[in-house]
Amino acid sequence: MIEQYVLDLQEVDGMQVAVVGGKGAHLGELSRIEGIRVPGGFCVTTDAFRRIMAEAPSIDDRLVELSRLNPDDREGIRTLSAEIRRTIEGIAIPGDLAAAITRALARLGEQAAYAVRSSATAEDLPTASFAGQQDTYLNVVGPAAVLRHVGRCWASLFTERAVTYRLRNGFDHRTVHMAVVVQQMVSPYAAGILFTADPVTGNRKVATVDAGFGLGEALVSGLVNPDVFKVRHGEVVAKAIAAKQRAVHALPAGGTHEVAIESQRQEQPALTDAQVVRLVQLGRRIEAHFGSPQDIEWCLVDDGFQIVQSRPITTLFPIPESGDQDNHVYVSVGHGQMMTDPMKPLGFSMWQLTAMVPMHEAGGRLFVDVTRRLASPVSRAGLLEAMGKGDPLIRHALETVLDRDGFVPTLPDAGPGGPPAGGASAPIETDPAIVTELIERSQVSIAALERDIRTKTGPALFDFLLEAFKEHKQVLSDPLSMQAIMAGMEATWWLNDKLQEWLGEKNAADTLTLSAPDNVTSEMGLALLDVADAIRPHPDVVAFLQGVEDECFLDELAKLAGGTEARDAIEAYLDRYGMRCVGEIDITRPRWRERPTTLVPVILDNVRIFEPGAAERRFEQGRQKAQKKEQDVLARLRALPDGDRKADEAKRMIDRVRTFIGYREYPKYGIVSRSFVYKRALLAEAERLVQANVLPEKEDIFYLTFQELHDVVRSNQVDDQLIQQRKDAFRSYHALTPPRVLTSDGEAVTGAYRRDDVPTGALIGVPVSAGTIEGRARVILDMAEADLEAGDILVTAFTDPSWSPLFVGIAGLVTEVGGLMTHGAVIAREYGLPAVVGVEQATRLIRDGQRIRVHGTDGYVEILP
Repeated sequence: MIEQYVLDLQEVDGMQVAVVGGKGAHLGELSRIEGIRVPGGFCVTTDAFRRIMAEAPSIDDRLVELSRLNPDDREGIRTLSAEIRRTIEGIAIPGDLAAAITRALARLGEQAAYAVRSSATAEDLPTASFAGQQDTYLNVVGPAAVLRHVGRCWASLFTERAVTYRLRNGFDHRTVHMAVVVQQMVSPYAAGILFTADPVTGNRKVATVDAGFGLGEALVSGLVNPDVFKVRHGEVVAKAIAAKQRAVHALPAGGTHEVAIESQRQEQPALTDAQVVRLVQLGRRIEAHFGSPQDIEWCLVDDGFQIVQSRPITTLFPIPESGDQDNHVYVSVGHGQMMTDPMKPLGFSMWQLTAMVPMHEAGGRLFVDVTRRLASPVSRAGLLEAMGKGDPLIRHALETVLDRDGFVPTLPDAGPGGPPAGGASAPIETDPAIVTELIERSQVSIAALERDIRTKTGPALFDFLLEAFKEHKQVLSDPLSMQAIMAGMEATWWLNDKLQEWLGEKNAADTLTLSAPDNVTSEMGLALLDVADAIRPHPDVVAFLQGVEDECFLDELAKLAGGTEARDAIEAYLDRYGMRCVGEIDITRPRWRERPTTLVPVILDNVRIFEPGAAERRFEQGRQKAQKKEQDVLARLRALPDGDRKADEAKRMIDRVRTFIGYREYPKYGIVSRSFVYKRALLAEAERLVQANVLPEKEDIFYLTFQELHDVVRSNQVDDQLIQQRKDAFRSYHALTPPRVLTSDGEAVTGAYRRDDVPTGALIGVPVSAGTIEGRARVILDMAEADLEAGDILVTAFTDPSWSPLFVGIAGLVTEVGGLMTHGAVIAREYGLPAVVGVEQATRLIRDGQRIRVHGTDGYVEILP
């Protein structure tokens, strides 16, 4: 193959990223769009870069060394990357390569001024823009200077920031190559950036233009604040004109310099409204060509726009596909389920197949379309009421959308509006036998599923599962189960409302629900204290567990003194709770039974922090505290006017809460138990596909939807490229922040707390478990890395039931996601932990180790000096 060192931009298209890098490929493609002007130039290809790298074989060893560094090892990265840059810049450009570049310059004008721009092969990609990671040199004059700056661009592949970015995003340094774009310089009247979607809200119908005088470098470097224009439907709908005191201009001999702008011109707009609208029209043409919202660098030259860069905006959250052009409003499922991480395709597709309402995927997350319910006045009220109890920020975000004229049309009533707002009316009796019956029903159903699935393989397994999903839905929609859940929740709301009205006491139900019976999630946390009791008397076992890394460690325990008892205790725990894990709504997440090492740090913390018998003691203390609170409340009520009636009503509701509130956690336990049965059967099928050389690894099935996996099992053929694309997409989804509410315009609508009753500087959230506690904040994002001391306050993004074993050892809880009836809130109340949830960016605003005060009754957190 003949190496090609130089390609004219006109010869390049978007498919040639491997040859000319992301920027070069985009510029070549841009130059092909009708009506889009791109300054003339050429690309020095990746063949040239490889030729240069081959001149210094020692670089290979350094790249291997570089790939082993931790992204946080700033000193190591700085030292090694500087060494590689010096080596590359010191290589003399071979004669034939230099000649190819100077010939291209001669065609355009040797003494003209050029912009010399890095263009890496991992740059301006749909999932990783690499914006600002490599270097650009402006106004370079003369062949010798151009050649020198081409060498600097090659070296800029190894700037400290570019190396760190690749390490963090999983790119191999050895597979990324550098091309260089050499373009004719333009001397613009104005320049700036156009986003074809609003980069802050994500709204795809609002374009944002940043503009300043002179070269765009003044804006990019932060030298001046830009004028900002917002355009919607061909009209400037908002603008802010900045005082632009400086500009950057090209020097005749090369390079650039700052100049002062005369005072009378500083507050003049850099563009007229008509120019802004024309620019956005060009942007929409570019966006349509590339098929996604774009971040575009532009210059205004002689009243015409020239485009010098266009890349995808990678920070926008994707929009669920609706199949129509109507307005839609979507609510996040993950915020309600306390799991906002992305899910793999098998995970979200199985959730879609077993959910009670249609769910739409975007960015690896699931959303429910609530447009129809918002459109009807009756169902709207019920929806807002239910959402407000679950997460006030979702309610406020929905109200924000409703306030906009015409986005949600008003339609005839769509039917029932969601759960009732609460009250004393009781559709079922307060009878503990109801809960017992419901739990038995669930256990019988799961046992039958486990028995019947054992004989199913191949396509027959999938037919069986589709039938099992129907039963799954029937279990979820069991009227008696729904009545029991609502009875507990409504009684809680009634008690909180009435006891505040009658006694002036906030969240009184929090204490009344302590140690409620039949709460499978709180029992799970206490049961791990019993496991610690079985291990604590055996020093050899404790020492062994401190060094455990292998998931097969349970087999080794029997060789130690006391190891058999320890193993039996852990095995019994896993038999009952091994189907759980963090993010358990995603079937692809490793369960505790699959990865028991996850529990070891928590068990060891329990051994260290607690005395024997702690589980029983904790439960009994909670029960007595609730009983004492009940006696206190009833006595105070009887002392009021009409007190006997009030006390009798409250007593009925307290009995009702204690009968049903624990069951609130059981349906999720049943769902996760069923899901683990499905998963084991599907992994056995995946093992067969691996044996038949259809799949390289059994976990690859996680990147296929349920239907796609069904097709693979039928055909014994798989699209390897599809699986790789899904893996890349899943990795990119981690960088996206899922919105609570998302519109079909792509706008991420963030709600706000409308409160003025908190101290200045406090972090506002939802009060979900009463009390005030002060202590050390432990910011923990991975349960397996928890290292807690008694009295610590857990600060995390979200907690699902799998976190409850940590709750027994902490003094308080703060989460970014959650509402009054989400799992973390229920368990915090069960254990008597002051808790505030729904605290936006808590894990960023609170530093690990800081002292904080959690106001669980009033719903805010203070960071203490």
